[in-house]
Amino acid sequence: MAKTYICFNGPMPTVAAGAPVATGAVIITLLQLKPALPIKVIEWGISFSGFAAAAPGKVELLTTGVIYGTVTAFAAADVMPYDDPNAPVNTAGVNGVPLNLGVTESGYTCTNEAAIVATRYGDVQQISPTGQYVKQFPLGREFGVPALGCLRVRVTFAASVYAVCYVIFEP
Repeated sequence: MAKTYICFNGPMPTVAAGAPVATGAVIITLLQLKPALPIKVIEWGISFSGFAAAAPGKVELLTTGVIYGTVTAFAAADVMPYDDPNAPVNTAGVNGVPLNLGVTESGYTCTNEAAIVATRYGDVQQISPTGQYVKQFPLGREFGVPALGCLRVRVTFAASVYAVCYVIFEP
C-alpha cells in the first residue's frame, strides 16, 4: 500500500494550533501543491469561521496545468506523513519529493494568483461561511494530478471569513 501525506493551509502546528486564513472577497488560493511525481487526492476538506448566515462562497479543488501562484512556501515538515508515521519525509527545496517546495511551488496563502488559462475541476461546491465540507474519493476513483501539475484549493466569498483546509494525497 502506498504512503499517504496531509497538508494544511498553514505550517505544521508546533507550540500553537494552526491559524485559519482570511478568504477575502476575491479568488484566493488557500493551498497549492506541486507534486514531483503523479499523486492521487484521497480526501480534502475545508471549514469556515463565519458565525452568521450569509451567502455561500464558491470552493474549488482544481488543477491549473503548470500555472502556479506565489505562496508562502511549505517547509519539509509541513508535508506530514498521514497513514504511516514512519513514511519518508518530504525532501526540501524546489526539487523536493513528494512535493516540490518553494514560493512558486507548494505552499499556502497565495498573494499572486497568476494568469490561469485552463483548469480541471476535482470538486466544486457552494458552502455557507458557517459551514464545513469533507470529500473522500471512492477507492480507485481518486482525483489525479500529474507530476509538476498544480493542485489548488481556491475560495471566493462575498465577505471575508477565515478558513482551514487540507488535502490528503498518495504519491
